[in-house]
Amino acid sequence: MPDFSAKPALTGELVTLRPVEVADVPTLWTLMSDPEVGRLTGSVHHSSGEEPELWTVAELNSIYAGWMTANDRIVWVVLDNTSGQVVGEAVLNHLDEENLSCGFRIWISGATNRGLGTEAVRLSMAHAFAVGLHRVELDVYAFNSRARHVYEKVGFVVEGTKRQALRFDDDWVDCYVMGLLAPEWRG
Repeated sequence: MPDFSAKPALTGELVTLRPVEVADVPTLWTLMSDPEVGRLTGSVHHSSGEEPELWTVAELNSIYAGWMTANDRIVWVVLDNTSGQVVGEAVLNHLDEENLSCGFRIWISGATNRGLGTEAVRLSMAHAFAVGLHRVELDVYAFNSRARHVYEKVGFVVEGTKRQALRFDDDWVDCYVMGLLAPEWRG
């Protein structure tokens, strides 16, 4: 049975995935306010920046405090090994023990085109399959071609389309469902 109660640090050449700590929340809150992160994750619905603040630091402190001990998810901060700075988060979530599956999400702010995301996804998938999962799935919006490319490079396959799943700037954006199975993982 997969166990998400153990939350190890995972170290690669470019990034380290470290379990999130409450002390990380102010940095994560700042990074989450990056307009590109908001758009690509579907957290905001307008490029104008006129939307209200999603969460306060106090609200995020409470959310992350719960996630740090949750048995259905592992939340890591993504550390850039060159600078030692937190640049985002990677999350295995919604553990379904009976079906040996879970979801995955990741976002990185201000550190693109250096391979950090690709390595963070690979480290996360290596851990997911090492603990006995059979399937990992994620959603990616059609306008996030960079992320889709990373997921495909790691081995994820588009399994379907949620048509017009997100409204952004008064346009509709499709969302792709992607999955990766243990027998397909080429870690």
